[in-house]
Amino acid sequence: MPLSEHEQRLLEQIEQALYAEDPKFANAVRVTDPHHHYKRRLVKASIGFVLGVVILMVGVVVQNIPLGVGGFVVMLVCCLWGLSSWKRMNGLGADAADQPRQPGGRQRAQRPGFMERMEERWRRRHEER
Repeated sequence: MPLSEHEQRLLEQIEQALYAEDPKFANAVRVTDPHHHYKRRLVKASIGFVLGVVILMVGVVVQNIPLGVGGFVVMLVCCLWGLSSWKRMNGLGADAADQPRQPGGRQRAQRPGFMERMEERWRRRHEER
């Protein structure tokens, strides 16, 4: 349902006030493409992974086992976080059905399950007799 002219002007005034008050927040809210957010998370996960490698290496050099284990845990968490962002960005995650279809992408035809195929074979056998 489209907005009236008065509502449109009010919305524009609110947006301008938001940009004037906090431009960084307004920019972050304005971006609605989920790929942009997943890319940002992927970059943060990569930086965290590199930080984890550095912590791990420092732990090895100073022979501090808890520090090395902590670096490994940071690496592992960042790797999992980045992998989940990568999957969601490419539409491979569990919520891929919720995301819009990519233009030019093919969607697989829904295949019947094992039981449906067996029931269909059973029906065909009895119809042939």
